[in-house]
Amino acid sequence: MASSPSVEDLQLVLAISRTGSVGTAARELRISQPSASQRLARLERTCATRLFLRDTRGARPTPAGHELARRAEHILGHLEEVYDATRAAAAGRRLVVGTFVSLAPILFPVLDAELADLDLEQQVDHGQQLAAFVAEGTMDAAFIAIADQMVLPRGTVARPVGRDELVLFAPPGVAPPGKGKLPLRERDLPYSTYDRGGDEIRSRLIALGANARRGVTLGTTVAMARRRSQLALIPRSALSHELRPGERLIPAPFRYRLTLSLVTGPTAPDRLLALLPQLRESLHLTPVRKTPVRH
Repeated sequence: MASSPSVEDLQLVLAISRTGSVGTAARELRISQPSASQRLARLERTCATRLFLRDTRGARPTPAGHELARRAEHILGHLEEVYDATRAAAAGRRLVVGTFVSLAPILFPVLDAELADLDLEQQVDHGQQLAAFVAEGTMDAAFIAIADQMVLPRGTVARPVGRDELVLFAPPGVAPPGKGKLPLRERDLPYSTYDRGGDEIRSRLIALGANARRGVTLGTTVAMARRRSQLALIPRSALSHELRPGERLIPAPFRYRLTLSLVTGPTAPDRLLALLPQLRESLHLTPVRKTPVRH
């Protein structure tokens, strides 16, 4: 079995990836260049693959090198805060919470205000990775929208927070959908969702006559609609606090429900559970009658 990488190994990979040079990385880490080259060669033999392509212009990470550098950054980041986290946990003051990019500007201000007495660490990532962080114990809780569309890691529990729905966002002066079988005929319409239903939503919009264009985040989609004075299809929660004068929300031309879930270990933080009703109200979600799912 291959040995585990040392902290020094991870620091070297991350430094080379960041600087693009073995020599610069060696100086940064205060080791000789031959020592750095030997350590990198040993790592590549252990991984049985090339990590960096080296030439006169420097060192460029291969796909394997990119992946190892990404994981090294994650591991070293946790190591750097381990003592502070231990002291905060001993005092019962630390809480690490994650969510996806689109929900962060809506969720974290509420948690920050209501949990002001805690050391609240905010993290953003994809739902599957957030659930993995909870399973490995480096995150206390994650708010994700794909818990019912994935196999959760063993040892995690998903509790539905509330049900969201798609709505049409209309900037001032923008006409609502028309009538008939093609109420969105030839209308450019950006859309976004925070679950895995993007392809289904696009197909349904096209079937209604729209020229559907996907926005990379909820905020981007709203900005696209505002800039070009168009309708946009988004979850209601995306504009729970940001409607400007003259803007309005219109029922979507089809029903589509999303579920926001809280993923934790077997025992959820009491403070977060107590906040769920307030979060539902702030995000305009409806309650879900469902038993927590354990894995």
